[in-house]
Amino acid sequence: MEIKIAKSEVIHFIGIGGIGMSGLALVMKRMGFKVQGSDLNQNKNIERLKKNKVKVFIGHEKKNISNSTIIVISSAIKKNNSEFIFAQKKNLPIYKRGDMLGHITSLTKNIVVVGSHGKTTTTSLVASILSSTNLDPTVINGGVLKSFNNSARLGKSNWSIVELDESDGSFLKVQPTYSIITNIDREHMDYYKSMNKLLNLFGEYINRVPSFGKSFICIDDKNNSKLIKSLKIKNYNTYGVHQNSNFRISKPIQKKNWSKFNLIVNLPGKNKFTIDNFKLPLIGLHNIRNATASIAVAISLGIPIKKIKDGLKKFKGVQRRFNKIFDYKGANFFDDYAHHPTEIKEVLNGVKTAYSNEKIVCIFQPHRISRLNDLKSEFVKCFKKADEVLLCPVFTAGENIKLKFDYESFAKEISDQSNVQIYFIKDKNNLARFIKQNIYGNKIVIGMGAGSISNWLKELPEII
Repeated sequence: MEIKIAKSEVIHFIGIGGIGMSGLALVMKRMGFKVQGSDLNQNKNIERLKKNKVKVFIGHEKKNISNSTIIVISSAIKKNNSEFIFAQKKNLPIYKRGDMLGHITSLTKNIVVVGSHGKTTTTSLVASILSSTNLDPTVINGGVLKSFNNSARLGKSNWSIVELDESDGSFLKVQPTYSIITNIDREHMDYYKSMNKLLNLFGEYINRVPSFGKSFICIDDKNNSKLIKSLKIKNYNTYGVHQNSNFRISKPIQKKNWSKFNLIVNLPGKNKFTIDNFKLPLIGLHNIRNATASIAVAISLGIPIKKIKDGLKKFKGVQRRFNKIFDYKGANFFDDYAHHPTEIKEVLNGVKTAYSNEKIVCIFQPHRISRLNDLKSEFVKCFKKADEVLLCPVFTAGENIKLKFDYESFAKEISDQSNVQIYFIKDKNNLARFIKQNIYGNKIVIGMGAGSISNWLKELPEII
């Protein structure tokens, strides 16, 4: 992708260590922009940026932006941030990540993935399929793709594949050519306040897809189905297991390391046909749906079925999406990003189907007090396919608000509503002691959460 760049501009990312911010910064660096940024702590995203010669300051200070001409901020940045305040005083142009992402993707034809859950995996699956053809797309994802050990890459074609975050409404800043809507769930209510507002914005987004593009909407999701009825423009196809789907999943089979399924394609004005034997190195019906979305887009782009199947077979996965970490005394340990009740339920459903003879132990670290307050009744019911739950302290993600209920009563409700044994875990060392004393044999142990639980799991082998 070649563009003309104002060489005098210095673009500073406040909060550059986030997965979305670091990916955008990396792509812009490789496009030729002068990019730098700052964040509070060192992490793997920052290490990747430094390897690509992006200057990163640890800590937020006014002097960090002394030579900057454009500022990009993540949704996590507060108004009292010293760099943000100084940028305002200097009258620098300040853009949200979504704004800047919209500017970059406007230079390309694009495939955009939105929704509450499954975005990262779906984006990665689309990238895997397109990469199996002569197309060389730019990819900006919300997770690290194992195929190139990064969350973003700059391609040589005029196509981009982008995951969009709906947390602050900025997904409306991107003009999609093709769009996938995985699902719509009760998330980010601190911003939206109501489900109606969230649904209305998704409707506005879908109606922006041009006549020469298409939206692909998962009809299995109840909120997506509700949204479809309100759309003014019928420029979309549906996918899922629902019998009315344009791309209908048929005869799904799930094993320990893979899934297999057929697809019945029934498009308006065309003859119905079936494509057999799509194989995917992922488990869970939710991932079969994600794969179906990627297949639907690829078919619409005219990619041959053989290439599509090859792209799915060669998919290497995404970090923190049911990744095996280690074995211990016959038990298998996995790491997963699931932190919303719907995500937890879908992962456990998939694991229970694929590993029907093993006991399932879930190490759950709740993420954000606000999410726990808002979705308590959903959380206590989402562990029904597990046998044991190890409940960790809440990872606050910087929130300074109070939990609206007693944590011990929350644990008891999980035990009662999900019918599981539950244990309190105080910290990483307490978790290690519990595992040494209690975990062995034919068990699947899954660490779940968007906070520090992933690092806890990766450090366990050294401790135990």
